[in-house]
Amino acid sequence: MIPRFFFPLPLPAGGEVRLPDELAHHAVRVLRLRDGEMVTLFDGDGGETAAQLHVRGKECFATLHGCNAVERESPLQLVLVQALASGDKMDWIVQKAVEIGAVAIHPVQAERSVLRLVDERAAKRVAHWQQIAIAACEQSGRNRVPEIAPIRGLREYLADAHTARRLMFDPAAGGGLASLPKPDGAVHLLVGPEGGWSDAELAACRSAGCTGIAIGPRVLRTETAGLAAMAAMQALWGDY
Repeated sequence: MIPRFFFPLPLPAGGEVRLPDELAHHAVRVLRLRDGEMVTLFDGDGGETAAQLHVRGKECFATLHGCNAVERESPLQLVLVQALASGDKMDWIVQKAVEIGAVAIHPVQAERSVLRLVDERAAKRVAHWQQIAIAACEQSGRNRVPEIAPIRGLREYLADAHTARRLMFDPAAGGGLASLPKPDGAVHLLVGPEGGWSDAELAACRSAGCTGIAIGPRVLRTETAGLAAMAAMQALWGDY
């Protein structure tokens, strides 16, 4: 497999570009790619470009050989609204959600979230998750990088005015995904933290127009529930 790399600036149609130091280090020092080897570059705006590496001293360049406008995005616009989870669970969730096809991930602070992040720590963690999303795109073949939104409270997220369909896991819900019609636009999937949504949060979600869904008779962990539901939605309405 030809190595794929995210290029953080708009790629020109041709010519030569200098690779950023971090990208060059990963290609030459970590992956041990050699002068003249072929790689694939993408800048996140769609399409990918075949390129040939040129190592010149401590710098690395790439000669571009034309853009391929290939798209690997799902027809289903899935947005994961994930309550903050503890430990490295959020890293796992972001990585796998991108692989499954999420177009954006919105981390939200819930009443029962064990992880608490504010100010500089929150900004650093979001930047970290964005890098995980980029790496997941490099691995999975996606050429459009999902956005990791800033962390905010659930009620702040619910106050947003948009037309997306909102689905939430609700213990009182009787129907599952198969009982719902195919969405005609974006779908936001709300996933609670380790302890689940509080009664007040469930009431706020219902008042905001969220549709409650069940996902089988078994209790799933927060790092499992959203990914399982996204995969099911891809099978029902997407490109699985």
